[in-house]
Amino acid sequence: MILIGTGSELSVALAAQEKLEADGIPTRVVSMPCQEWFDEQSAEYRESVLPAAVTARVSVEAGIAMGWAKYVGARARP
Repeated sequence: MILIGTGSELSVALAAQEKLEADGIPTRVVSMPCQEWFDEQSAEYRESVLPAAVTARVSVEAGIAMGWAKYVGARARP
């Protein structure tokens, strides 16, 4: 499982990580303060942060869901 958040949402993602891992679900939290900067990184780096093999992904966003689908996958829901 990968949880992706920015700013204040990271505390929510970290709390969720604790609960998921307590239930035996390995969980990575990714801080992505700027999608544009992330997209400018090499393909190897982006893959190391968001491995394609991990399709269980959730964006933690207090605002709008726009823009997160490309990171959480085609089956993402707002």
